[in-house]
Amino acid sequence: MIFKVYYQETRDRNPKREATKSLFIEAKDLIEARARIEENTTYNIELIQELSENALAYEKENTEFKLVEL
Repeated sequence: MIFKVYYQETRDRNPKREATKSLFIEAKDLIEARARIEENTTYNIELIQELSENALAYEKENTEFKLVEL
């Protein structure tokens, strides 16, 4: 499954909507996706969203889609 992760780059500051970034990660489930991000980054995770086939197609067409390897 492909997940879209919304995050802040640091846990030291209060989250600001304008500073929210996103990445795409492949994992077997949401728990694995969260664990891999927490183990390999210092990101403050806001939301992890599983992408449906339609949402994935949209992201590939309209964003700089790139799967992150962690």
